[in-house]
Amino acid sequence: MLLMMMSSEYVMKLGEGHAHVVPVTVVFVAVLCLCLVIGHFLRENRWVNESITAILIGCLAGTIILFISKGKSSHILRFDEEVFFIYLLPPIIFNAGFQVKKKQFFHNFFTIMLFGVVGVFISTTIISAGTMWLFPKFGFVGLTTRDYLGIGTIFSSTDTVCTLQVLHQDETPLLYSLVFGEGVVNDATSVVLFNTVQKLDVNRLHGRQAVHILWDFLYLFSTSTALGVSAGLLTAYILKGLYFGRHCTVREIALMVLMAYLSYMLAELLNLSGILTVFFCGIFMSHYAWHNTTESSKITTRYVFATMSFIAETFIFLYVGMDALDIEKWKLSKLRVWTLLVICTILIFLILLGRAAFVFPLSVLSNYANRNASRSSTVTLKHQVIIWWAGLMRGAVSIALAFKEFTHSGVTWDPVNATMVTTTVIVVLFSTISMMQVFGLLTKPLVSCLLPPHDAKIGDLSREPTISKEDMRLPLLSFEESAATNVQRAKDSLSMLLERPVHTIHHYWRRFDDAYMRPIFGGRRSNNSSS
Repeated sequence: MLLMMMSSEYVMKLGEGHAHVVPVTVVFVAVLCLCLVIGHFLRENRWVNESITAILIGCLAGTIILFISKGKSSHILRFDEEVFFIYLLPPIIFNAGFQVKKKQFFHNFFTIMLFGVVGVFISTTIISAGTMWLFPKFGFVGLTTRDYLGIGTIFSSTDTVCTLQVLHQDETPLLYSLVFGEGVVNDATSVVLFNTVQKLDVNRLHGRQAVHILWDFLYLFSTSTALGVSAGLLTAYILKGLYFGRHCTVREIALMVLMAYLSYMLAELLNLSGILTVFFCGIFMSHYAWHNTTESSKITTRYVFATMSFIAETFIFLYVGMDALDIEKWKLSKLRVWTLLVICTILIFLILLGRAAFVFPLSVLSNYANRNASRSSTVTLKHQVIIWWAGLMRGAVSIALAFKEFTHSGVTWDPVNATMVTTTVIVVLFSTISMMQVFGLLTKPLVSCLLPPHDAKIGDLSREPTISKEDMRLPLLSFEESAATNVQRAKDSLSMLLERPVHTIHHYWRRFDDAYMRPIFGGRRSNNSSS
């Protein structure tokens, strides 16, 4: 009898939950469709893109709900950072890796990793130290050392989507590759560093602790990348060996989707970085597995992955617009409007300063590494100004990390935490909407002024790497040649590596890829493989 009563109560709760979830889902999906329709009409507008459209519609929907609920709530759904990291972020990052132009990405890999990894450390340090010093001076107290370090990682995460809609891959391939590559690696690094900070014992900060942070970061970065590469190669090997397309192309697509998501969830299960894992999984699936599928699957996969990413991005920005009107957090935040504006101004200033502190010095280091490479991808001062300018916006990852740091499942009753969430939303909205208007007005003229069309085209094309037949010899030992020949080949390879490190590694990898990787995992051979 007791079991029957418990079962009936459980069924009633399920019924109540179903009755609440269905109408909420219907409304939210309808608003998503409205975003798509309005975004279609505004697709040619240089001032408004899909992100801004979703944010503005979210603000409008939040206002309507606020009136209907008589000022109690502005939400259709309550934000849950776990939902963001488990369901919304994976398709966005995977599609970024799958669609990336691999030739440009890996040719500029050293520079991208400098900006996306080392740059995050520099930016985090400046933002954390700056907020720790300036916030108390303006009456904002109550944050712990871990909170300040978290703030540094939160606001070091960039959102380059809006800027990439202004830059064109064909006109400025070098700039596009650097901005796009840095954006993805930057997000992954920010999340990895954020998770490392959460494990930090802030009561015992010393030199050994800094080394421990660096070691944890390198471990997470390398193992997460290795897991993503392994998942991509395994998928390619299965598709090449079993040739699913002979029976059903749907299985090919399903396998790629599920293996990508499995790699992400496995990384999260092992406390690694799912973002890095799924990004490199996307790159290697595109490089190998995609070429093992049928023609129909090749077309379908690109559109399926892009569609999933687009819907997830729209969902996120739609929620950000609604959260801007979260009346509960505004009431909890006891700071005066003037103080809140000062805090936002401090954060924006530190973002500007932190980005400048790594873009210009690291560009010099990148140029030094490419100093002897013929037609190398030199990052000129004009490029550096545009790269600095292009990474000033903050987006969905910053929002999610702020919720993870300062709320529990989207809820907080602490005034200080509520203030930080509200501040993060304001900075994201300001940088996305206001700066997008500035970007729309100034970025194209800035690119045209600093990089005239003729110079941009010649500059980027002239930097396409070339290498002689003699240099293209595979730097591996051969059993068919004498020991003296192998020793001389090793010396020549080492000399090239020291003189032109990035250039040499890039081209030797291409030869190794053609000779060993593609025959096993599939893929298209490079044009000069036969050289």
